[in-house]
Amino acid sequence: MNWQPVFGPPCELGESPFWHPFEQRLYWVDVAARCLLREGQGAAAPERWPMPGEPGCIAPARSGGLVIALRDGIYRAPAWGGSLTLLAPAQHDAATTRFNDGRADPLGRFWAGTLYEPRDRPAAALYALDARAGRPPELRRMAGDATNGNGLAWSPDAQVLYWADTSRHLIRAWDWDANANRLTRERVFHRFEPKPAGWRPGDAGYRGRPDGAAVDVDGNYWCAMYEGGRLAKLSPDGALLAEIELPVPCPTMPCFGGPDLRMLFVTTARHGRSAFEIAAWPLSGHVLALRVDVPGLPVNFFDDGATPGQLSNK
Repeated sequence: MNWQPVFGPPCELGESPFWHPFEQRLYWVDVAARCLLREGQGAAAPERWPMPGEPGCIAPARSGGLVIALRDGIYRAPAWGGSLTLLAPAQHDAATTRFNDGRADPLGRFWAGTLYEPRDRPAAALYALDARAGRPPELRRMAGDATNGNGLAWSPDAQVLYWADTSRHLIRAWDWDANANRLTRERVFHRFEPKPAGWRPGDAGYRGRPDGAAVDVDGNYWCAMYEGGRLAKLSPDGALLAEIELPVPCPTMPCFGGPDLRMLFVTTARHGRSAFEIAAWPLSGHVLALRVDVPGLPVNFFDDGATPGQLSNK
């Protein structure tokens, strides 16, 4: 695979990439460095926006700007580099838990899962924030029984929701009633083999655990396999269709972009990795890109009822 690094220098922990269709550029976050990034539209390095806490995930807003999940709550930014307004405080203890992977749904709600940092019990949950039609923002718990919530995505017909628990090597699926925002018929979508006892980076025998994900127009679920150095492509019924090798061990999340949504971008991590790993895989932390045959789904926009044009990303 001819993966190409783009938008250097590398991140510590790249996550939450999305392609903005109106601006024609990529946005993503560096969780460990506490900043948001976006392509500088021709510049050699991306634009960086420091955050007051770890940004777990972001999404574009329909009226402009971004919605941002930080450790202690979900915030609204009316413009890049502007002020942050708290939409909803976290319902978790920010001393042990932070927001992690998330995105907007097809109807404009913003969803974010959490990461329980002690990782000794399934205390993480998935939340949905509804602020549509100017209503007061309401944060609602939608699912739980996870340690590290990741891999949030929807099927192309918006009838199935996927959510992974990285620590348990497990992806679950639910039937989703979009209008009622109701999840039913929970099931295991795919379960990966656990890490072998005594395994170390560079050893054979481990294919990674599910991190962030994206869905293509055929309904296939593309999942970053952390410590596995690959993407796993799963069919709509959960069968493993392909494994796409990467030149780094720790991919974190894919997204589809470019004018035709056939450019596959993948954020990666180097935070907490050993000197051996960084030397062996020097592209760790970079955003990587690969041209693919099947386009992905476009990004969904957060809807907070503001009038388009009142706010700006500029």
